[in-house]
Amino acid sequence: MADKARVHIFVSGRVQGVFFRENTRKRAKKLGIKGWVRNLPDGRVEAVFEGKKDKIEELVNWAKKGPMFAKVDGVEVILEEYKEEFDNFEIKYN
Repeated sequence: MADKARVHIFVSGRVQGVFFRENTRKRAKKLGIKGWVRNLPDGRVEAVFEGKKDKIEELVNWAKKGPMFAKVDGVEVILEEYKEEFDNFEIKYN
């Protein structure tokens, strides 16, 4: 499991209403990453990624730019213990 990782991220900026969640879901599925993504009431996007370290790094780097109409101001990345608790990648709705 040395090549597996889990991160919890918070993305700030203009990241809601710009298809950030849908694009994150599509990229995660393409990269074989499992977890979830959701909008927060304060305007940020929150996500948890589990999978191969190099693929997670690729997705986190993408999140620093986001989709075409996003303007990412910052990404907070919190490393967590790999739990292998997800079956897929989904968008959570509050």
